[in-house]
Amino acid sequence: MLDLLRGAGPAGLGRAELATRTGLTPQAVSKITARLGADGLIAEAGRAASTGGKPRTLLRLVPQARHAAGVHVDRDELRAVRVDLAGRVVGECRGPLDFGAGPEAVVEAVVRAVARVADPVGLPLLGVGVVAPGPLDHRAGTMGRVTGFPSWKGFPLRGVLQGRLGLPVLLDKDTNAGAAAAAGAWLRATWPDADADADADGDAGLVAGAAGGVPDAYGYAGGGPRTCVYLHVGTGLGAGLWLGGGVYRGARSAAGEFGHQVLLMDGPPCRCGARGCVEVLCLGAVARGDLPEAARILGEAAANLVALLDVDRVLLGGRVVEAAPDVFVAGVGAVLAARALDPARPVVALAGAGVAEGAAELALGPVFGRAE
Repeated sequence: MLDLLRGAGPAGLGRAELATRTGLTPQAVSKITARLGADGLIAEAGRAASTGGKPRTLLRLVPQARHAAGVHVDRDELRAVRVDLAGRVVGECRGPLDFGAGPEAVVEAVVRAVARVADPVGLPLLGVGVVAPGPLDHRAGTMGRVTGFPSWKGFPLRGVLQGRLGLPVLLDKDTNAGAAAAAGAWLRATWPDADADADADGDAGLVAGAAGGVPDAYGYAGGGPRTCVYLHVGTGLGAGLWLGGGVYRGARSAAGEFGHQVLLMDGPPCRCGARGCVEVLCLGAVARGDLPEAARILGEAAANLVALLDVDRVLLGGRVVEAAPDVFVAGVGAVLAARALDPARPVVALAGAGVAEGAAELALGPVFGRAE
């Protein structure tokens, strides 16, 4: 129910609509909404236009009622955000990080960052999403043998942070958070600014609204991205998969190791131990200052993934992409167009949200009925 109200935005939904969409009885909806209202999570959003009977009371989510934090632990930088229930950033900090300094130093940096973005006088955080370079075990909350940083293998990062923060912590790969951010970007589009909910009790609530029927940020009517891949180009290269309405991690949390597919047999050695991986080829082109070539290499690898998964969207992010977005969108798009076997090829676009925002989106998942 909270998820439906989040998707409806400040305009809200009526109780009858909630009953229809959830399959619950009107009586059950009334009881649940009364409890959610008492907890401050929902409020009235005005009344719908009359169709002959008594105007329906509309209900909306109260985004500022709860917050969550997201932390992106990169190889050389840490960024943390605090978001409201609509996924809008209300606090942020970033700074340098030496991932190679080891787990203890990184834990201290995460704890400090969460303290900086937390609201000292507001409600406590619902939870913290922490994302880091893979591989890692999402279910167990332990780190894998991160390429170039073997000392991290087996470290129980989630458990250690839960003990230090006293909050629920979700651990995932940075690329999976990028995929989650894609869905969050659509949801944030229904909450256009941080002050919208403050005015929702007035005239803004007089027009009934719902997410259905309105094209979203990716051109869909009635929902966020159905299937997409998020390609992250930063200090490493990886992919996040959004399939079937959620992040796809695989049975061993190993899905999305995109950067270590081999494109060039007997190519330059990669830090993973193989040769000719897309990561070493792409980042090598970046290091030479040849961004069009880096985009072409990324596009070739993306075309392999598109041919395998038949996705609707290819979303690009990471600091390398952000430094030259037009080059990468055009370059990847050109390769996909050249290799497309079907005229209805995927759209290539910027991700529209950062990895830290995606980490916070994952932390919000249980609130909205998504078991992350």
